[in-house]
Amino acid sequence: MGQAVMARLGNRSAGVRRIFQPGRPSRTPTSSTPYGFSGLLFLSPWLLGLLLLTTGPVLAALALSFTRYDLFGSPEYVGLQNYRTMLGDARLLSALRVTVVYVFLSVPLNLVFALAVAVALNRRIGGLVWYRALFYLPSLLGGSAAIAILWRQVFGRDGLFNAALALFGVTGQSWIANPGTSLYTLILLHVWQFGSPMVIFLAGLKQVPRELYEAASLDGATGLEQFRNVTLPLITPVILFNLVLQIISSFQSFTPAYVVSGGTGGPVDSTLFYTLYIYQEGFEHFRMGYASALSWVLLLIIAVVTSLVFATSKRWVHYS
Repeated sequence: MGQAVMARLGNRSAGVRRIFQPGRPSRTPTSSTPYGFSGLLFLSPWLLGLLLLTTGPVLAALALSFTRYDLFGSPEYVGLQNYRTMLGDARLLSALRVTVVYVFLSVPLNLVFALAVAVALNRRIGGLVWYRALFYLPSLLGGSAAIAILWRQVFGRDGLFNAALALFGVTGQSWIANPGTSLYTLILLHVWQFGSPMVIFLAGLKQVPRELYEAASLDGATGLEQFRNVTLPLITPVILFNLVLQIISSFQSFTPAYVVSGGTGGPVDSTLFYTLYIYQEGFEHFRMGYASALSWVLLLIIAVVTSLVFATSKRWVHYS
């Protein structure tokens, strides 16, 4: 028995020596192998999409922002006239105000709600996979026109929300048609789409070592103290990631405002998002040069806001 095992090992070692004999051609590619070409070949679909579908239109919009262009004739160079027009545009200021309120209310509420659900799902409960799918579903459907139409029906005068209030003897109103509440229905729609940040939060919570919770428990820390002193500091990178993504997507939000208001931004411009105003100027008033200038201003606004977030993250994000 022992001799048979030793014989097998000897045969195997002999085979290894034959493979690594000096002068034997190596199986590894030589330095002349075109690694760079192979990488570019695999990246080429993404690079073509980046150049043709992203970089090209962005640069074209920059060029058009210095022109007067109605989509039918040839662009006419006007210099900085479109940017000077913005200074006296009252509707632009209204769109900025609505968008800023929307972003700075919907993003924190969305993240808080997503984190709360993620913490609840992080506990060892049965059917966790089904709960994840169920809570993620609104993120898949929430940005569609169908859900925006449904949202308009829910908060209409004869909608489901007023029907629920009627059970308690409260007479509702048309929340969509009221300038004081229409924007908040869209904020609620954004908060309802908490599935994507929830999944990311849940992945971050899974990375927190259980030993830290056990040590904190031995020190007498309550559940709330463990969450504040252990969980939150360790998932701050995930919070930063979700915060940046939600800020960018909120500034770019378009479909809910367009569908709920019928493309007008009403009532009384209370749902006039910045992106909706760009659409109106470019495709309704045929002022594509001005719309391009508005688009670049939005790009700069998003860049400034995200830069401020990254600058302040040094004080509250912990990577160790």
